[in-house]
Amino acid sequence: MKVKTLPLLASLIWAVIGLLVLTACSQKKHPPQPAASAPPDLVAHNAEFQKEVIEVTPGIFVAVGYGLANSILIEGTDGVTIVDAMESAEAAIPVKEAFAQITSKPVKAMVYTHFHSDHIGGGRIMAGQDHPEVYCHAETLTHLFRTAGITRETTYRRAMRQFGTMLPRDQLINAGIGPLLEFDQNTTLAMLMPTITFSGEQLEIEAAGVKMVLMHAPGETPDQIIVWLPEKKVLLPADDFYHSFPNLYAIRGTAYRDVMLWVASLDKMRALGAQYLVPQHTRPIEGAARIMETLTNYRDAIQFVHDQTVRNINLGLTPEVIVERVKLPAHLAAQPYLQEYYGTVAWSVRAIFDGYLGWFGGNATDLFPLSPKERAQHMAVLAGGEKQLLDQAQKALAADDHQWALELADHLLQLSPSLPEARQIRAKSLRALGEKQVTATALNYYLTQALETQGDIVIGMMKNPDRQTLQQIPLSAFFAGMAVKLNPVKSAEVDLVAGFRFPDTAETYAVHVRRGVAEISTRFPAAPDIELTVESIIWKEMVTGLRNPAVALAKDVQKEGGVLKIVNFLNLFKGE
Repeated sequence: MKVKTLPLLASLIWAVIGLLVLTACSQKKHPPQPAASAPPDLVAHNAEFQKEVIEVTPGIFVAVGYGLANSILIEGTDGVTIVDAMESAEAAIPVKEAFAQITSKPVKAMVYTHFHSDHIGGGRIMAGQDHPEVYCHAETLTHLFRTAGITRETTYRRAMRQFGTMLPRDQLINAGIGPLLEFDQNTTLAMLMPTITFSGEQLEIEAAGVKMVLMHAPGETPDQIIVWLPEKKVLLPADDFYHSFPNLYAIRGTAYRDVMLWVASLDKMRALGAQYLVPQHTRPIEGAARIMETLTNYRDAIQFVHDQTVRNINLGLTPEVIVERVKLPAHLAAQPYLQEYYGTVAWSVRAIFDGYLGWFGGNATDLFPLSPKERAQHMAVLAGGEKQLLDQAQKALAADDHQWALELADHLLQLSPSLPEARQIRAKSLRALGEKQVTATALNYYLTQALETQGDIVIGMMKNPDRQTLQQIPLSAFFAGMAVKLNPVKSAEVDLVAGFRFPDTAETYAVHVRRGVAEISTRFPAAPDIELTVESIIWKEMVTGLRNPAVALAKDVQKEGGVLKIVNFLNLFKGE
């Protein structure tokens, strides 16, 4: 086990989290909408999120229902430890105030169980005026970068749909594992930087006289850590357990979650003999026998889905067929904590298939399928023309055959993207399908896309950080994102090397645009076609639009190679 102190990690974390969670979502004024037809089971699930601070056992308190995740207060002799810190300053403020009613002791330590933003976004608020050590696993930083630097735009658009962030409140029932995600373009990121990370299996610490074991337990994320308080028999399982069938795959888009590692982590938890189980989502559980039964059933549900998916894979079946075959056995399907409020068996089957074998299901028909537009054209011919295709979609909608109506509407919109009748069919079908869902993430996604289809909301691109935040973002974060922003059409015939010098940070970079590929290096090139010498903050403001690039090039950048060539180079990374 290696422990690393991190006094200079502020820039690293700000780079990732600032880009990960600051999204710009524009929303038109909503016309009156009918309230979502609420599935009774999902409405009843709101009992898990009743807003309150629960004293689990003397010295252990959990704030439930204040945001998507819980925050846990561990009171010691001369201070407290906070485990997880909500998703934003706005979500954290009432939790901090509630904890202040319990104790005025200073915050001596904080723990981030993993990199998801709903666990770290309110750290500065939770710390207040104190200066705690902040712990996380070493892998947390890696996964922050991967999500934020490469796929952040699409992940966040999809997350806005999954969590129902932009839905009118009368249409948001809950988010499956919490009442709502208290983060949008109007809320404030307030993360406190980690100071200590560890690698390996575990790290034993003592904070304010309370002994804790931080144990690496990959599950919903590879960096997940659970917190075990041996003297109090209290286990904080992070996101490896909550009151729902687990999200073995998230529809907002995630890398493959190794579900058998998740099972192993649950086995690790079972071996501890906890008397109190305090999840980071949903309510705590008390009693060793009850906890053992719950964790055993939970791990068995995951293993069952895994094993039966693989069994059917080896029978040569495709994902579509396996999804129909794999259902939880009755004794597991009946458990209240395995209802599909957040994750689903069907999505899990598809993810496990893809994790083992990739995208190809084994049917040669799928090797080189028709494009969506070509398929739509053939469907129109089959129906007797676009008008007949529209007629069939309207008939399907009238017959409450909403999935078929939705698919036909998608074909119509491939052929005529602005066709109002097709948009109306699509929106109505999405709403009808959503209102049947007991899975909150599915319901929210359907209803949000219905509003997008109607033109009532637009989920924009990510909001740029302000100047103060930009100063803390490392240059590496900006250059890491350049390669995936390169326009392949504009750069198809380009072979150009750009060299960058940043005197204030003593860093150099090379960007070699080579016919559709941008190779990034931290070594200054030997013979660049263009050279730029600039203060790092000026460059950051140029690429984020906070400073006019043309003005900056004229006044603030030392350059070689010609202004026009430099402008053309920058334009390679803009637009579709």
